[in-house]
Amino acid sequence: MYRAGIRFSIVGHAAWAPGLSTPAAWQDWAAAPSAIPSEGEPGVRAMPPMLRRRLGQLGKMALEVAYQALGDRAQVPTVFCSRHGETARAIALLDDLAGGQPLSPTAFGMSVHNANAGLFSIARHDRANHIALAAGTATLEHAVIEACGLLADGEPLVLLVASDCPLPDVFVPFADRAEQPHAFAWLLGPAGGAGEALALDWASVAEEEPSGGLPGTLEVLRFHAAGAPVLERIAARRRWRWSRA
Repeated sequence: MYRAGIRFSIVGHAAWAPGLSTPAAWQDWAAAPSAIPSEGEPGVRAMPPMLRRRLGQLGKMALEVAYQALGDRAQVPTVFCSRHGETARAIALLDDLAGGQPLSPTAFGMSVHNANAGLFSIARHDRANHIALAAGTATLEHAVIEACGLLADGEPLVLLVASDCPLPDVFVPFADRAEQPHAFAWLLGPAGGAGEALALDWASVAEEEPSGGLPGTLEVLRFHAAGAPVLERIAARRRWRWSRA
């Protein structure tokens, strides 16, 4: 059934959401998922304050887990992914534009999809390659494929950072599921190396993608935190199968 796939290892990982900041808390949540509170931000103490102040909730969550998972390592390429990105900043800018107000260059700069990845590299004085992508409900799967492409090109490690926040009110009537604030980072290595071995396989399907339920990144995070053997889900006209290799 599955016609394509990749294998990789998770060398290190971290996750953060309001009220969920420890591995034990995430394991408890994975056993019985509940709605994550919409308010709350991590401290991101590893980042210089003048740069940290530019971050919103999404950026703070993403960079908190990035710092935790990467540690003191340098020159590690990064893949940042988010289905919606800094949508709230973009809406605020459009409101200002519609109201004839001057636009903030800083707010505009931090609204683009690769802003948090760029700020992370600036803060760390790190010139390693960084990528930011969005691919709808299959955003995480495509980010993992991108990261494994870098590993196949010879990179010994790649940092994957996934994050999302609730949508602004104007978009809520059009949402296919209730987004919740969260972020996690995986430090990926080649298959067969040190760390936890995972596999991702996929095949094209004609089935309709289900609505409701957990957002895709949270669904995969639950699979990982719970230690489940397999997760299958349909997104972007494909059936994705996550498993422990």
